[in-house]
Amino acid sequence: MRVAKPGAFALVLPFILVFQTASAQQVDPLVVAAREAEDELRQTFTNLQFEDFGPAPVKGPIYQASAGGRIIYFAPESEHLLFAAVYDRNGINITALAQDRSAQRKLAAIDTSKALAIGPADAPQVIEFTDPDCPYCRALDRFWAAKEAEGKPVRRLIIFVSGIHPEAAAKAEHILCSPDKEAAFKTVYAGAAPVELRTCAEGRARVDADARVVSKAGITGTPTLIVGGKIISGFQQAELEEFLKTGKALADAAR
Repeated sequence: MRVAKPGAFALVLPFILVFQTASAQQVDPLVVAAREAEDELRQTFTNLQFEDFGPAPVKGPIYQASAGGRIIYFAPESEHLLFAAVYDRNGINITALAQDRSAQRKLAAIDTSKALAIGPADAPQVIEFTDPDCPYCRALDRFWAAKEAEGKPVRRLIIFVSGIHPEAAAKAEHILCSPDKEAAFKTVYAGAAPVELRTCAEGRARVDADARVVSKAGITGTPTLIVGGKIISGFQQAELEEFLKTGKALADAAR
């Protein structure tokens, strides 16, 4: 009979325990998945430097929706709503592409033939959903006036949104019933309160027609603009400045 040397089993046992512990760590699916995901992130987006990496609170499938001209993402399992820009591995903003497609669908549903037009007919065109009592709409009006003074006018096709502020419909009707509609628009948007708001059947019908356009286009906030086939939600000055550069160049080339 062969007898093992004293202490041999004691030397082997710790090695077995260490090996079993290491094996358990290696097969942990969550750890492996996280490591693989981080490796793939770094290999796919090599132009970015990542400092931290870990699990996100979002769980389950994510769905895409459009609201107020913006693309949003919804994860029902963890009840998260994501306002984000999604890029593919080539650096293409696919959220922006989805917004552009949404804008084109909305644009097709908008009849601007009877919209209140402000600005030169040969200037770059902007479709503007606006509310007389919206402070950001008034700031936008001041911005357009400043750009016009710089020699960068636009042709604004105004569609009134009357379902947000209680007096918006009456003020829109006043503008549309005024002999000089553009002057009345600028007065109201400057914050002046007319002594008496004008009313007329034609103006009231136009406000109602605008409300139907707003509903059909799914506009929920003001100001909302469609410029160059793209939707801009809110007063986004940097985006408008960029549009003016492109729009002016196109207008000059067409002359």
